Amino acid sequence: MAIEKITMPQLGESVTEGTISKWLVSVGDKVNKYDPLAEVMTDKVNAEIPSSFSGIIKELIVNEDDTLPVGEVICLIEVEGQSSQANSSGDSKKVERKVEQTMNVDQSNKRRYSPAVLRLAQENDINLEQVNGTGAGGRITRKDILAFVESGNTSQSKCEASTQETKVVEERTIETVSTITSQPAPPAIETALGDIEIPISGVRKAIAANMKRSKHEAPHAWTMVEVDATNLVAYRDSLKESFKQKEGFNLTYFAFFVKAVAQALKEFPQINSMWAGDKIIQKKEINISIAVATDDALFVPVIKQADEKTIKGIAREISELAAKVKQGKLRAEDMQGGTFTVNNTGSFGSVQSMGIINYPQAAILQVESIVKRPVVMDHGMIAVRDMVNLCLSLDHRVLDGLVCGKFLARVKEIIETTSKEHTSIY
Repeated sequence: MAIEKITMPQLGESVTEGTISKWLVSVGDKVNKYDPLAEVMTDKVNAEIPSSFSGIIKELIVNEDDTLPVGEVICLIEVEGQSSQANSSGDSKKVERKVEQTMNVDQSNKRRYSPAVLRLAQENDINLEQVNGTGAGGRITRKDILAFVESGNTSQSKCEASTQETKVVEERTIETVSTITSQPAPPAIETALGDIEIPISGVRKAIAANMKRSKHEAPHAWTMVEVDATNLVAYRDSLKESFKQKEGFNLTYFAFFVKAVAQALKEFPQINSMWAGDKIIQKKEINISIAVATDDALFVPVIKQADEKTIKGIAREISELAAKVKQGKLRAEDMQGGTFTVNNTGSFGSVQSMGIINYPQAAILQVESIVKRPVVMDHGMIAVRDMVNLCLSLDHRVLDGLVCGKFLARVKEIIETTSKEHTSIY
């Protein structure tokens, strides 16, 4: 018998950590290779962690709601056939002792506190410096807090507690700057008769964490242009019925905008970039993230290599990805690799909005509702035209107003010249 480790997988290019939202197995359970072990939540996606081995669950290293870096051990599995029968018992004990020694010596995660641990410590007035962590890298788990409470060690002197608390607060302040896993306690809000408490889902937690990180780290700037989409509207409306009958899915206005953005990104590759701390990464592939909302969540699937697709191909992918979201069939790979986001805020009637950048991308474009408005034309004539606002949020560390203005002007030009004579959907 041998002991094998299951580690936190990397569920996306920029994903560095994950939260165990639910264990699907218990100690002593027998599992087969590829059986799901746990549900994990990241700022990109919710997914299941499969087993890499067949065997018996020996130990669950971390608890539910614990957050840990990619590559950290989450559980141990006892596996048959890894060594000779004569040495199996000794090897198993050696591996177990090695894991135990590693956990005792490695204290790299000692001060990485999950929200659940912080909440329990605050509720029980516990100085976390006095708690021995049994999690990966010495991390303190909920089980450690509960055991500490049962031991009666919480009755330390007020003076000692105050001194230690000051030290912990100072260190935690520094730690919070470098990791989003150390979150302040939620505000105490009084409830009244008739108020409804709605539990926060894993997806909503991930959305909140990513939006907060984006807003805190990226200095957002915002700009907008008005676009005359009259010719586009006439062209699309002339095709929509025959297209639906022939292809089996809708030809939406949004597909034209995504194609225009992909073309403009090819001409202005600086927009297709990401901030990487000590450098800016200008991405070669143009992968357009599109926001798809449900009643209680927001998903951002990706149209890969959008610049190489026709308007028909983009319309097909928009339809397929939206269907996956609604049916709950969206996969992790469907949301990976995005380099720029286009958000169809006009679908719910918005005419002007400022989007939060989809971290770590450098910009997001909001395509607002197409509305009929009186417009002053050449020679002072007034006409009713189909107008749309395009609103761009940008990371000012990566992009400046000049290149963004040129990019938006190019998107505007492409949209305003879209017509039967100049644009093919195939």
